[in-house]
Amino acid sequence: MKNVWETFSPAETEAIGEKMGQAAKPAQIYSLDGDLGVGKTVFTKGFARGLGITEYVTSPTFTIINEYMGRMPLYHFDVYRISSEEEMEDTGYEEYFYGEGVTLVEWASLIPNLMPMEAIGITIEKDFAKGDEYRRITVCRREEA
Repeated sequence: MKNVWETFSPAETEAIGEKMGQAAKPAQIYSLDGDLGVGKTVFTKGFARGLGITEYVTSPTFTIINEYMGRMPLYHFDVYRISSEEEMEDTGYEEYFYGEGVTLVEWASLIPNLMPMEAIGITIEKDFAKGDEYRRITVCRREEA
């Protein structure tokens, strides 16, 4: 499974996230990677909306995890400030990863040994040659990356 979408606005990026959120199932884990400012949180806002979450979604950069309740829980991690996989283990991440909700991990590439092989990988990339708002969103199973 490998899908690639091209978007040309934050609204289009959010819409792709929403479609994926609508299709999400309990206990799925998503890794979300891309440079700073590429739109990971924009994507996550759409993903949350697809889960029926009406709360305002923000990046948990300083809190590490935000929890939201929709048709199932969304556990939104941002591990950018995690300095090691050992520090991530201190968060109790396994309860979230293997719980009843959906887990979305921004900067998952920083904790590769903790991410399950069955995780669904999402990479968002910019290409300024195609415009300031252009994004390429690639989705595949981590084991296929």
